[in-house]
Amino acid sequence: MSDDQILSPHSDGEEVSAEGALRPRTLSEFVGQQRIKDQLGLVLSASKKRGHVADHILLAGPPGLGKTTLAHIVAEEIGAGIRLTSGPTLQRAGDVAAILSSIAEGEILFIDEIHRMSRPAEEMLYLAMEDFRVDIIVGKGPGATSIPLELPRFTLIGATTRAGLLPSPLRDRFGFTAQLDFYESAELQEVVARSAELLQIRIDTSALGEIATRSRGTPRIANRLLRRVRDYGEVHGSGRSLTEREVHAALELYEVDQLGLDRLDRALLLALIDRFGGGPVGLSTMAMAVGEENETIESICEPFLLRAGLLARTPRGRMATPAAWLHVGRTPPASAAALAPTFMPETGEQILNFGD
Repeated sequence: MSDDQILSPHSDGEEVSAEGALRPRTLSEFVGQQRIKDQLGLVLSASKKRGHVADHILLAGPPGLGKTTLAHIVAEEIGAGIRLTSGPTLQRAGDVAAILSSIAEGEILFIDEIHRMSRPAEEMLYLAMEDFRVDIIVGKGPGATSIPLELPRFTLIGATTRAGLLPSPLRDRFGFTAQLDFYESAELQEVVARSAELLQIRIDTSALGEIATRSRGTPRIANRLLRRVRDYGEVHGSGRSLTEREVHAALELYEVDQLGLDRLDRALLLALIDRFGGGPVGLSTMAMAVGEENETIESICEPFLLRAGLLARTPRGRMATPAAWLHVGRTPPASAAALAPTFMPETGEQILNFGD
């Protein structure tokens, strides 16, 4: 295949097919998260050896780390069908009962953003997960009766970006909980190399590393940046291998800087520093300053800014660290210079050290 063919534009059908091929099919193809892969592989192998359905599985972690992909891999590994739904769509107990009443023996039910289910829907799940039955209420008032409905054995896989919002009775019913971590740069480089091969993109090793370092530790972002760099190469490139120079030019066009911060991240830091003197500032005030919702700031921006040491969470609000001041081209004041945040991966919080 010639270089021109490698970087030639795809038709819509070819594009959809190529993007679908990026998702790993088995645990061996899944890059990174080695500890979770080993643990999950043991759970699935043991269940197959016993001839039982696998325990219920909870996958927790920031967006884009592979929770949905792992759910599909579990279905592939055990040879079961998978039914997909999401927490926001399950607002009534009847919604859960309708799904569970039609589920097949050994099938997998995947609920994305499970923490956003309503309380009545969660309570309907308790009995289904533990005893594989639900109680259907017929009628209203004093004449209402409860009819037990036996369910086939199934595996529930829940995915959440906010594990702390799950009530304890629901969280405790999962037999295996996996906390996905952000990826290291070397792992992301492997992810980008695999995706480039599947998309038939020829790219220099240095360019792979540049995309990996700007991907915020997240495979979904890495694949998205790769596609945008491919677009730039097709329009402005030489038609051969994508180079580090083309990666720099493409990501500058899309406002992704050397640390992986995008326009919203930088707007957040600039608002915190220029308008509020580096903080502390409450979440709602900070969200209003950049014209975004609280949820967007808390779930999309903050996890990476905290991990990168650019933001600190204190009892009084969010604060910009000295590294944040320097990154946006500002000189940190003496009060900020004494602030040395330490990231705690177990909680996602910052411990603040103010010197001796």
